Amino acid sequence: MKIGTKKRGKWMLSLLSMAFFIVSLTGVQTKAAGIEMEFPRGQSVNVKVMSYNIHHAEGVDRGLDLERIAKVIEYEEADIIGLQEVDKHWSERSDFQDQAKWLADRLGMFYVYAANLDRDPLHEGEPRRQYGTAILSKYPILHSENHPLTKIGNTEQRGLLEATINVKGNHLHFYNTHLALTTAERQIQIKEIISIAGESEGPKVIMGDLNAVPDSIEMQPMYDHYLDVFYDKPEAYTYSADNPTKRIDFIFTSAEIKTVEKEVIKTLASDHLPITAEIVLERTEPYENGGN
Repeated sequence: MKIGTKKRGKWMLSLLSMAFFIVSLTGVQTKAAGIEMEFPRGQSVNVKVMSYNIHHAEGVDRGLDLERIAKVIEYEEADIIGLQEVDKHWSERSDFQDQAKWLADRLGMFYVYAANLDRDPLHEGEPRRQYGTAILSKYPILHSENHPLTKIGNTEQRGLLEATINVKGNHLHFYNTHLALTTAERQIQIKEIISIAGESEGPKVIMGDLNAVPDSIEMQPMYDHYLDVFYDKPEAYTYSADNPTKRIDFIFTSAEIKTVEKEVIKTLASDHLPITAEIVLERTEPYENGGN
């Protein structure tokens, strides 16, 4: 296994870890009470982002293996990761684990979790059973919010997990989603995502399993507003992992972000292939107290 060499900001993260904690019930990272941080002027920095539908850590071999997912992320040296199909005390299929927390602890990252499905526990006194998306980050997460997306009829609830991440003084607006299985729902949901993301100023990354191919009608609004980092790689197929024939996993960026490298990662740890992109965040204006 390749040993990670990216130690950027390691000393700063050690200091910041004293000022931030993770609320275990919700998976939302919050600034420690009574401590205010002043971050420096933004630096130009390269950041490696990843989108990965982990299929509750069940691989093509049908084996449940969170460590295998962690090793994929670790090997690729991703800085910020959007995960889809993440269980939290959901069922026996994932040993009732809190998967986002487990991965964050294993990788030494900050994280936020968004429950799009929320069920009563099987037994009184046990944690609620949840299923949704997560964001892992080597950099502090200043704010997060899950936006429920419109669904039609009795279909699965979907959401857009939004996080503001402090990347060496730059505010990156990061969005992670897993869209519906029907075209009609995706058409509505993509328009909602564009509207929600449009409320924030500054660099943006939107990623996830969109359950649509690039030339589908519902994807056109995304191309009208954001850059598809794999636009010049039409055969960057992500599904299914053992025989990829279509691209339904995406990373989009706002126009001011430059992409210098992108890759589809070959692994059978899930039924989807993860994708990565190395992006460049340019200097931004200074800000204080970790606010938005």
